[in-house]
Amino acid sequence: MHETTEKGNLIHKIDVFLRSSIFRSWKDSIIVLQSTKSLLPLSRDLEIVSYCVEAIATKACTDVSKVDWSYTYNSKKLPEENGNDPSWNGVRNRAVPRDWWVEDLCELGIDLYKLVIMKIKSKSILPSEVIGEALKAYTYRRLSGFSKDMIQCVDVSKYQTVVDTIIWLLPVEKGCVSCSFLLKLLKAVILLDSGDNVKEQLVRQIGHQLEDASVNDILLRAPEGESTTYDVDTVQKILAEFMVQDQNAVIESLEEVQEIQEIRSPGILSDASKLMVAKLIDGYLAEIAKDPKLPLSKFVDLAKLVSSISRPSHDGLYRAIDMYLKEHPAISKSERKKICKLMDCRKLSADACKHAVQNDRLPLRVVVQVLYFEQIRAAASSGGSTPDLSRGLKDLKNGSHGSSRSATTNPEEDWDAVATAEELKDLKGELTTLRISNGMGGSEGNGGDIKTAGVDKAAISKMKGMLKSKKIFAKLWSSKGVQGDISGSDSSDSLGSAIPEESKSVPSRKRHLVS
Repeated sequence: MHETTEKGNLIHKIDVFLRSSIFRSWKDSIIVLQSTKSLLPLSRDLEIVSYCVEAIATKACTDVSKVDWSYTYNSKKLPEENGNDPSWNGVRNRAVPRDWWVEDLCELGIDLYKLVIMKIKSKSILPSEVIGEALKAYTYRRLSGFSKDMIQCVDVSKYQTVVDTIIWLLPVEKGCVSCSFLLKLLKAVILLDSGDNVKEQLVRQIGHQLEDASVNDILLRAPEGESTTYDVDTVQKILAEFMVQDQNAVIESLEEVQEIQEIRSPGILSDASKLMVAKLIDGYLAEIAKDPKLPLSKFVDLAKLVSSISRPSHDGLYRAIDMYLKEHPAISKSERKKICKLMDCRKLSADACKHAVQNDRLPLRVVVQVLYFEQIRAAASSGGSTPDLSRGLKDLKNGSHGSSRSATTNPEEDWDAVATAEELKDLKGELTTLRISNGMGGSEGNGGDIKTAGVDKAAISKMKGMLKSKKIFAKLWSSKGVQGDISGSDSSDSLGSAIPEESKSVPSRKRHLVS
């Protein structure tokens, strides 16, 4: 059958037929390629497979302006073709999209599909976004239950082969596929217990576009056998990949006049991207906090990864912390203190402050900080005198340790304990009274100072009496407590720095130390 035997033999005629008829047709090329699977390895040895792959890849890379819509034979119709449009004349006037070939290739098995995509990528004609769309369409078509993060397949090994191949074929360019799709692939990898290399590749790609993800996307279920509900460790690795982009500045060494000069390029992450990721993690923390078996260390470590991102509001972080305290009521005082130090009370909105001052799950330390900044904000908005408020509170600190009960209890433990509803109500009322009295004094000028001095002293005296019986403020105004307990996750300021120097007109008082 070879030409060496006689001219016009069978092999030559088959070759001419394939090139002149089959390989010129988009539809026939796909059908012939599918049929070669049953004839392996003969079809591969005769290069029929490679001819089909080349023909399909070439047509897929053809300029769309030269593509006749009849190339594709998929069953999908445009809206005007459903018979309801009277102006439909049977001719497609709509422009051919660049991914016109995507649906047709979904009919191929994964081995043949891999060959075609590799050939298309090797031509470097189509953009990575089109390749990504093709991989996404194939995944959804071939893997039942993929969209619902489930495996609906009897042959798990076949399912895993498809997932691993799709991941291997993914373009490396950022944004070629959505972050949501990458995370669905990661969920499948975790569910199938694929290799670490496949998982690490996905973690890197997801980390580079994490700002496009949603909270539901990153809620990865923990593998079987884990005590926690969600796979927090993997999310932490993804977040670390995102954050490291800003730290991996390119260093170029230039040797000039026997000196090495280092040039560092600025971080590639925009402030908007970092803020989106910070909000994403706040929402994620609020969800995983509902897991009663989530260790505090995982919550805190994840929150600290985004602590360097400056956020205008800490409401989301407060919501997550409150949810954790609600679901884990048995945690110790030191653990409550540790988790609450993640947020900056100055960055809570008015609504969040209103909730916090009535929240009996928060330590007294946090409640007082919230109340303090709430009063400062209220005084500033009403034109009141903020320095007078601070002076009054500083007067309050002197002698606040004189309670006989303080000598027999640990003030630090009292300070980290949660507040009762009665204490919250009384504390808020007294601080409000203190603010009002100071505001009156500031509004009446010098003559008002004498008139309101008695009011200030009465309010302070009343509040001191209440605090003596309830053992609040034990460490609030000590230098150590001030510096260590107000610092937020992205702020270096302290409560002490917000308080002006005490006026010289205020008589000094000796502080009673607890032995």
